Amino acid sequence: MPKKSSISFIDLFSGCGGMSLGLRAAGLSPVLAIDNCIDALKTFRDNEPDVTALNLDLGECDPSSDVSPQEAPTLIVGGPPCQGFSISGKRNPNDPRNRLYQGFVKFVSYYQPQYFIMENVPNMASISGGRILASIIEEFEGLGYSVTYRTLLASDYGVPQNRRRLILVGTRSGSLFEFPSPSTPELEDKITTAQAISDLPPFSLEDGADYQMPADSKYQKEIRRDSRGIWNHQVTNHTADTVSTIALVPDGGNYKDLPEHLRGTRRVNIAWTRYSSSRPSLTIDTGHRHHFHYRFNRIPTVRESARLQSFPDRFLFSGSKTSQYRQVGNAVPPKLAQAIGEAICKAFYTNSVRAIA
Repeated sequence: MPKKSSISFIDLFSGCGGMSLGLRAAGLSPVLAIDNCIDALKTFRDNEPDVTALNLDLGECDPSSDVSPQEAPTLIVGGPPCQGFSISGKRNPNDPRNRLYQGFVKFVSYYQPQYFIMENVPNMASISGGRILASIIEEFEGLGYSVTYRTLLASDYGVPQNRRRLILVGTRSGSLFEFPSPSTPELEDKITTAQAISDLPPFSLEDGADYQMPADSKYQKEIRRDSRGIWNHQVTNHTADTVSTIALVPDGGNYKDLPEHLRGTRRVNIAWTRYSSSRPSLTIDTGHRHHFHYRFNRIPTVRESARLQSFPDRFLFSGSKTSQYRQVGNAVPPKLAQAIGEAICKAFYTNSVRAIA
């Protein structure tokens, strides 16, 4: 494998740093992060103090003038929104929603990294019959990249959550990127919700509190490593009516398990859903209060949600509780990012050997 300093990367739309954390674990070196959310950037800076983190609007940012000179990174990563494409799959330059996507393209065009990783929602591959995705790929091919893509399921890579993300990888080597093989592809291999969070108590803890019970799984032992205690574990106090309704839903159940007169109290299909203790969690939300702990009659805490995203306990979140939920929910699961990063390292090493030969 290349040395850690061999593969540098810039993290655009970095959020709190899930992608950077995972790529660093794979041996890559973050050199710059950019986001427009102050709370997320504070979290990023607190956890990655040696990385420059800038508060900039990537829709307006010009890498040649707004960013201090940087050596060209090996890799640029980011998850820009791509709504600014017409139904025909063509980019509308006047659509304000397209500015952020253009910002990502601008950075790739300016730095010409050997690789880029772009992540997005899975249905981007099927919108407009796939024409939007084809248009995006065509644009990057015009910059000299070979692009491949795949929808990855986070629980296939050691994340206790069935979260799907569309991942596009561009390479300048001319060869297509080989995606990592799943490490936990079978149901019996996957990390369950209980294996992720069963050691966290039903009540709130002050930040920095000692663990209340021993680790109950291999995953919990790993997630606790190098942590000085528990942070971000403050429970939400629901109304008595909400608690009594949650109590009627069994482990792994949903609104269909409620009496008829209660089913319509929240008019979304995911309402009143309890995580299953014996399976990975559903995709966590950003604090919308629709998913509940498999055992306790409340939504998961920020720390429990972070565990389900595969953030280690040493990773601390800043800002209000509402902001923390948003940061966790919007993040790329670090363990998924790590698997992709390890595949980037493999491609980089292989291409380096070929160049020497």
